[in-house]
Amino acid sequence: MTIAYDAFRRDDYNSLGDNEFRALVQRFLAENHPQDLRHPAKRLHWEQAEPWYMILSGVGWLAPNWPREHGGMGLNPGKQLIYVEEFEKFGAARTPDHGMMLLGPLLINYGSQEQKAHFLPKILSGEHIWCQGYSEPNAGSDLAALRTEAVLDGDEWVVNGQKIWTTLAGDADWIFCLVRTDKSGKKQEGISFLLIPLDRPGITIRPIINLELDDEFSEVFFDDVRVPKENIVGEVNQGWTMAKNLLGFERIFLGGPRQASNALAKLRRLGAYYGILQDTGFIDKYAGFRMELEDHQAFFSRISDKLRRGERLGAEVSFLKLNQTSLYQRVTEYGLELMAEDGGRLEPLGGSNDLAMPTQFLNARASTIYGGTTQVQKNILAKAVLDLP
Repeated sequence: MTIAYDAFRRDDYNSLGDNEFRALVQRFLAENHPQDLRHPAKRLHWEQAEPWYMILSGVGWLAPNWPREHGGMGLNPGKQLIYVEEFEKFGAARTPDHGMMLLGPLLINYGSQEQKAHFLPKILSGEHIWCQGYSEPNAGSDLAALRTEAVLDGDEWVVNGQKIWTTLAGDADWIFCLVRTDKSGKKQEGISFLLIPLDRPGITIRPIINLELDDEFSEVFFDDVRVPKENIVGEVNQGWTMAKNLLGFERIFLGGPRQASNALAKLRRLGAYYGILQDTGFIDKYAGFRMELEDHQAFFSRISDKLRRGERLGAEVSFLKLNQTSLYQRVTEYGLELMAEDGGRLEPLGGSNDLAMPTQFLNARASTIYGGTTQVQKNILAKAVLDLP
């Protein structure tokens, strides 16, 4: 496949009008996205997503939120939202993106010059694929309770502990981890941000097979793993502040209308497949979901406008994830109810990913857990927004 990269490169994408930039993104996707990767039923592994990753890398569109001097597109918040909206509407495949979406911006803000020069180009080239080592068996929702520790021994950190629910760990060759480097203070203190190559002796990755017989998640074990001292990002014992910044961004991303919107579109296609689009019961359910989605999109637009204006976001971003995942679950539950005995199939109905509601149903179960559980989001809103004890 020959791609006319120069047709989509610009010195300053922000100088384009919003409609002009939206049209450019639409044309890029239509002309260059691998057709067989559109609307994937499951999260793609690296070997599946690599062709699309390298296309984005080749045109310089892999990191829309990075500054131009670091190899990104340098998009302002408004253009970033257009980019995301168009990729979602098109059904573009999600690549392994922990490196460019999470670690990259953190290194740009907190990393040393040496770390930026070494790691950022390797993310963009696909040489380094990253995963995120945050959750632990007893430190998921209460992340500050993590126990994986790193002890300084000369010029190396010695890491012992375990991470769990690590997305695409089996595909990655590096992991960025929160580790405890001091046990003497409050639990939010004494946490550092450490970069660990996954080929080090003492690391074991054990896949977790889910109900779809897929291994998107893994456990990662560290047994006296030695890591260079300079792989700490920022100051020692100051990792919690950086981690909170990443979690805030993640909740905005996870609170977008993408999942619920895709599920609702799939619900309509299921209605057509079963010939019930004119059924009053279906119309009533679908219309109710659609109105809820419109409400959510309106609130998401308000948050997006704040981003465009460069305003600081508060705890209200927790409502985005709370509302979106609830709607996502209810839409997929109704879709599975419509499918009756067809809902027990692992393979897509009629061989089409456009009708793969059981996959979304299972994903919706997890959506109220990853990125901060529903209970945690409610606690944040109760304390920070409603001022409840």
